[in-house]
Amino acid sequence: MATHTSDLLAAAAPGTVAVLRQITDDQLDLPTPCRDYRVRDLINHLYEVVVNFQTLARRSPVTWADKPDYLTEGWRDRFAAETRRLVEAWSEPASEQGVSPGMGMPQQVVGAMALLDLTVHGWDLAVATGQPYGAAAEVLPALHELAGQLGPTARQMGVFAEAVPVEAGPPDLPRLLGMTGRDPAWSPVG
Repeated sequence: MATHTSDLLAAAAPGTVAVLRQITDDQLDLPTPCRDYRVRDLINHLYEVVVNFQTLARRSPVTWADKPDYLTEGWRDRFAAETRRLVEAWSEPASEQGVSPGMGMPQQVVGAMALLDLTVHGWDLAVATGQPYGAAAEVLPALHELAGQLGPTARQMGVFAEAVPVEAGPPDLPRLLGMTGRDPAWSPVG
């Protein structure tokens, strides 16, 4: 990746943070494009990603077994703060070097995985709650590369659903969504 992970995370974070800030309590039980996830479940997952990938940036292992409920008083502000910490953690030069002891893959790939979750789940939550979402254009080429690289394994592991055909074009959000098994035309009403 030619651009530092922290720069890409810094570009992607504001859009996703803005979406989460606008989610109201009465929207927490709405469906999302992620099968088996309601809005609250997906926020908790994304929160866990933002927190755990700070640790992974420091080249330390994490546990995904704990499933805390992050949606307690002040969660929107805490999510914004944790997202800033994520960007800071990946700004350390060592964060992109070598192989992740916690994930067994290159650190640059691990950082790109955090970027993918921040971007794609930002869209998931926006569309589920009726908000507009525009991915930062500068992150899309790296995410297309990552989704192409990890796609087959991610589908085998159930992380991505089967790819959804989307008209080919320059790296754009609808094509990325299709690569990750999402229908860019998804709507909560059917």
